[in-house]
Amino acid sequence: MLILNTTSLQPSTFLLVGIPGLEAFHIWISLPFCSAYVIALIGNFTLLFVIKVEASLHEPMYIFLSMLSVIDLVLSTSTTPKMLAIFWFNSRDIDFYACLTQMFFLHSFAIMESALLLAMALDRYVAIYNPLRYTSILTNQVIIKISVAALIRAVALMIPLPFLVKRFPYCGSNIVHHTYCEHMAVVKLACADTTFNNIYGIIVALFIVGLDLMFIVLSYVLILRTVFRLASKEARHKALSTCASHISAILVFYVPVVLSSVVHRFGQKVAPHIHILLANAYLLLPPMINPIVYGVKTKQIRERVLNLFYQKSK
Repeated sequence: MLILNTTSLQPSTFLLVGIPGLEAFHIWISLPFCSAYVIALIGNFTLLFVIKVEASLHEPMYIFLSMLSVIDLVLSTSTTPKMLAIFWFNSRDIDFYACLTQMFFLHSFAIMESALLLAMALDRYVAIYNPLRYTSILTNQVIIKISVAALIRAVALMIPLPFLVKRFPYCGSNIVHHTYCEHMAVVKLACADTTFNNIYGIIVALFIVGLDLMFIVLSYVLILRTVFRLASKEARHKALSTCASHISAILVFYVPVVLSSVVHRFGQKVAPHIHILLANAYLLLPPMINPIVYGVKTKQIRERVLNLFYQKSK
């Protein structure tokens, strides 16, 4: 039932559909979603604990990794519990201002993750290009400045979003055809001209994905150029292996983002549930996969985790 504020034509609540067209399968879909969330929680909290207690991991690469874990936890937690409530209990309603808050957090933290992946590409370049000065270049002060810059950029770009959405009258349906309060899914419900929001969303997406991805690619071009100048094959292999986890994190984040954007803008004939599943992929996959990949590929993390389990089994 649509409940409207008669003075501002704002609904007191929105109703989240979940995955349109697949409502009958919500219980089954919830199983991989819930599993991914549980793995993300365990993996990222374990990663944060190991980095905190292991003194050898108190260096720039792992500080960035711990920030990535925090961002992934916020991204998944801002959407997944409500998503599971829809799947399990048909709890579809979400307060208007809670919807705007969720929108701000998920989009701003996605932007922060993109910035952090760029910072980690810079970290790998410095580590390979000038390993002797690695810790003197990427000092704690530099890491703090990079983190603050990423935070300011995300907030500056996303703080207008709730206000832009709030200004619209919603005189029609209050049903959001999504699993969470995604910006464009909510804007579609407005009975007003939404051209500015559409343009703003496209510009931000192009600015973030395009610019960050361009600099990440540039970083890896420089990394490869440096690696192939190394004298021994063993040194080249070792240098490249330190980048494997980061490359995996880049792919698992950007591929769903790019695919989702392309399908949303140009895939008019694509079924709605495909778009919704892709939109959920970049909120669920990175938090689940990143700690697993870094745990497997990083010797210090792997050994510390194995020691923890070995001590508990005694």
